[in-house]
Amino acid sequence: MSSKAITVVPVTTEPRWLSDDEQRAWQGYRFMTRQLDARLARELARTSGLSMQDYDVLSALGDIAEHRWCAKDLGAHLLWSPSRLSHHLDRMQRRELIRRDSCPEGRGTDVVLTAQGLAAIEAAAPGHVAAVRQAFIDRLTPQDLATFTRASATIIDGLREPDQN
Repeated sequence: MSSKAITVVPVTTEPRWLSDDEQRAWQGYRFMTRQLDARLARELARTSGLSMQDYDVLSALGDIAEHRWCAKDLGAHLLWSPSRLSHHLDRMQRRELIRRDSCPEGRGTDVVLTAQGLAAIEAAAPGHVAAVRQAFIDRLTPQDLATFTRASATIIDGLREPDQN
């Protein structure tokens, strides 16, 4: 008979509340991300007619060889549920920004960037980068940017599932 080690996690009755400094940092981060996302989405829609979700899909496809990606892997990259991805791809396909093809390996579906989709992302990218620079990058010193980059990487590493490390 084999014995398995059991880890006992103590039950804490009191929550570990945020200090005033921690609360300000957390609330500041939440407010900043909502404001930044809203500003960039408005600017992108105004200048290109694309949504942030359109841009996310198009830029992901535009960054890879052959501009083609397995739908399941694209969804995982974007952190989207299969349902959300499918519905959004339906809308993009109707606008001829992407098309769906059978996967060359015979399983699943590939999402392929069309010529119209490539033209849309190429037209949108300069304005989007300018908006990102104006709303975010240019507001930080090089030291702030380095700190932000390190902090983001630390948090992202801590959020990875154990099998992703």
